[in-house]
Formats: sequence, structure tokens, C-alpha cells
Amino acid sequence: MLELQPVSQTFSIPNFEFGSGETLPQLQLHVQTLGTPQTDGYSRINNAVLILHGTSGSGDAFLAPHFAQELFAPGQPLDLEKYFIILPDNIGHGESSRPSDGLKASFPKYGYHDMVKAQHQLVRDHLGINQLRLVMGTSMGGMHTWMWGYLYPEMVQALMPMASVPLEIAGRNRMLRRMIIDAITQSPDYDDGNYAEQPFGLTAATHIVMLMVGSPYQLQKLAPNQKKADKMFDQMVMGFRGRFDANDLLYQFGSSFDYNPEPHLEKIVAPLVAINAADDLVNPPELKILEALIERVPNGRAIVQDDWPNLQGHRSHSFAKLWKHHLAELLEQSES
Repeated sequence: MLELQPVSQTFSIPNFEFGSGETLPQLQLHVQTLGTPQTDGYSRINNAVLILHGTSGSGDAFLAPHFAQELFAPGQPLDLEKYFIILPDNIGHGESSRPSDGLKASFPKYGYHDMVKAQHQLVRDHLGINQLRLVMGTSMGGMHTWMWGYLYPEMVQALMPMASVPLEIAGRNRMLRRMIIDAITQSPDYDDGNYAEQPFGLTAATHIVMLMVGSPYQLQKLAPNQKKADKMFDQMVMGFRGRFDANDLLYQFGSSFDYNPEPHLEKIVAPLVAINAADDLVNPPELKILEALIERVPNGRAIVQDDWPNLQGHRSHSFAKLWKHHLAELLEQSES
């Protein structure tokens, strides 16, 4: 089994200005890296891969065996002997600056553009990388990947957004997010974000998160009767609630307000493979949004996986064995 030894660093961006006009004197960005940078004949790093996590997650998500062992091991698509892997914690997540650090509801209101801007500064200014061999991401990270494609087209050689669509958050997706936001802010003990203990509404918000990421097929298989379903439900609620802070979660699910790549799809020129799952509640395949919009991406291809016994709902993006062959094809296609 591959033994991972990530290098952990925290960079500070002084006077970071958010799209809201607010400023944070020191924005702390935590990042983990794997592998070794390689350079071309002009001393430019040419093997960097940026992998972006989902809402409420962190770069740690990509160190789990069902992701890392399938991608980073010798002979796998992102073999650490060949690639330099960058795993940042986005604004408001992981060990990067977030409301729960102390500012609570006074933390600047951030959006996806702020998060991608900070990623860009991390890669270019702190890591000294001007070209990314690949940008890929899961869920929120997938949406950020679409944005990289049109905001920094000169920097990306290939793109793989997963569990996402390049369209403004609307319909059921937006309503699910509102359920999370309202459950927290309308909780009587939320106290405008100044709670001493996690508010009661965090539990209801957790229920919605579980619904969003769950797979009906897998849940039925793992909990085939009422007793097992109730036991599993209680364990899941305890696990989710134990790692969430209400202000952090509120900001995380609200940050998609400025996301809408749809008007910019023609600007995405790098080879792109978008992968969704047929049992994803967040991105319902029956709407066929991905298939319609991919036609406007010059070098884009869309895949909706329907291997039902192995799909994991919205979280299929984290089980690399399901889609790593598509990544290998993309890397071969985009080789310069």
C-alpha cells in the first residue's frame, strides 16, 4: 500500500480583498503537497496538479485510500513519481481561515470567485507555478474547476470537473442549500452567529447534508431493515454534527451565490472531461444540463456514469476506481 507523506504548509495573503469589498488583514491558506516538482528546460514547473475539494471538506479528503491509492500509487494516473499534487483547503474550510477561528458571523462574506482567486494566488505567488498540468475537483471543487477553465485559461492544460454542472445554482440544488441556511439562521439559539454552543438547528442542517450526498442504492444495501437504518442514521448524524460548526457550514453552503460559468463556456479551451453520476441527487441526470451545455465547450466531453451497483451517489466523485480510466485518457489526450 502506498505510504503518503504530504508536506503541510500555511501561506498568508495580506489584506485579501473579497468581492463584497470586505478585507481580511491576513488570509491563511493551508495546503498539502505530494510528490516532487519537475521543471522543463526553462526552469518552469510542468507537472503540477491542483485538486479541489467539495463543500465542507478539505484537502484531507484526497488522502483517503479509495482516492489516493487508486490515483497516486506507482503506475496509476497521477503516479507521485511523475506528478506534483497540490491539495489546498479553501477559504472557510479545513485549516484555512474560517468563521469559527473567532470572527464568527463577522467573517467576510466570501463567494466562489474569492475562493478561486485565493487558489490562483496560492499556486502562482506562493508555489511559483505558472502552468498546471491538470485542474480537477469534486462537487464544489468541480465547480471551481469550471471557473479555472475560463478565468485562467492560459494556466491550465487539462480540466476534470466532477459532480457538478456549469450553471447557476438554482432549482432543487438552491432549495437544498436554503434548507441548510435557514435551519441554522432560524434556530432560536443561533444568536446572530454568537452562540456559545452549537445551535439546535445544526442538526436539521446535517440531515439535509446527509440527504444531498447519500446514495439510495448503497443506503438500502447497508440498511435493509428499520433497525439497521435507524442505527446507521444516528451514527451518521453524530459523525457529521461532530465535525461541523454552524457558522462555517452556513458560509460554505451560501458561498455558491456568485457561481455561473454558463456565459463563459466558449472561453474554456483546454481539453475537459466532466464526470457525473446517475444517482446524484445534487445534479439530477434527468435534467440533462451537463449534456446540453458541454456542446458549447470547444474541447469538452461529458460522462454520466450509470454503473449502479458501484455508484455512491453524489460521493461517487471520491471513489477513483469508478472513473480513473477517464482521467488517464484525458491526460494522454492533453499531453503537449
